[in-house]
Amino acid sequence: MADKEKEKPKSDAKPEEGAEGGESKKKGLPIKTIAIVVVAMALEAGALVFVLGLGGPKESKAEEAHELVHDDSNEIEEIPILEDEMYQNMQTGQVWVWGLSVYAQVKKKNVEFVQGVLEQRSAEIREGMSQIVGRAQHAQLKEPDRQTLNRQFTALLEKIVKPDEDGKPRIERLLIPKCTGYPADF
Repeated sequence: MADKEKEKPKSDAKPEEGAEGGESKKKGLPIKTIAIVVVAMALEAGALVFVLGLGGPKESKAEEAHELVHDDSNEIEEIPILEDEMYQNMQTGQVWVWGLSVYAQVKKKNVEFVQGVLEQRSAEIREGMSQIVGRAQHAQLKEPDRQTLNRQFTALLEKIVKPDEDGKPRIERLLIPKCTGYPADF
């Protein structure tokens, strides 16, 4: 038992000394490790800049800047096809007179060609549009967006005005700004 008692004080004394010693000694920042890492990173960055600097071009081979020129051949221009033309429709059993104005949106590069065709074949165009209006249902003529008339007029004009060399239609869009009708009670 005496041995056990001797061991107890020794074991009690050691943790106290160790605890006091542990609290009094604080570990500081590892300055040597941080310095080694910083120096290694600086050397790596310097080597990278040096290697990349060797591989670059010695002289600039850029051409002189050319001034951009505006190409207005693709700008849109409006061409009148019909202006305030009057057509009859009798689909309701009553005679209605419809006043139409139709314009075509055409790229500037196609304007001369389209105008030439419209002048040469103006009677054929007027007759075709007259037939379309004459056969149209009253509801089609009163559509707010005029989809049916627009589609039929576009099909007529695509038959008359042939596509360009690339196969694209020369008329970009058809506009019908005026389509007003009134009963013809004479």
